[in-house]
Amino acid sequence: MAHLHDASCPGCQAPDLAFARHDHAHCATDALARADALCAERKQRLTPVRRRVLEILLESHRALGAYDVLTRLSAEGYGNQPPVAYRALDFLEEQGLAHRIRRLNAFTACMHPGEAHSPAFLICRACDKVAEAPAEPIRTALTEAAAAVGFTVEGSNIEAVGLCPACAEAA
Repeated sequence: MAHLHDASCPGCQAPDLAFARHDHAHCATDALARADALCAERKQRLTPVRRRVLEILLESHRALGAYDVLTRLSAEGYGNQPPVAYRALDFLEEQGLAHRIRRLNAFTACMHPGEAHSPAFLICRACDKVAEAPAEPIRTALTEAAAAVGFTVEGSNIEAVGLCPACAEAA
């Protein structure tokens, strides 16, 4: 699904680069609009709780754990039972609106909702920002290496940990 406005806007020049300076409010607004359109197209309900969870994930390019999300939901009157957060996060992941970051046992908003992609995740160990990066060359190399030993890859999750430009400069 394409961006819902002029793709030449500064925040969309490189929407997958969470580490780059950009108009984050615009970035989040665009992702929410795309999520609304995608759910309508698929006849899925972006309920108030699901929408709020997505908004929370979109507040920054950081991964949040389910209990971090639950704390926010509870403070805002959405309930304080873990299934409230987990069901919303599961829905967002199933619809391609959020990604699970396994290394952190956390979730981050998808910056390309509606687009078929399997990104690599670049995780800053200092500030916890997470960026999506194209992973096709890595996936191709992994598939070829696996095939060379008779293994068939059925799924993979590529996560790299390091320092984002701002944290590397500060170090």
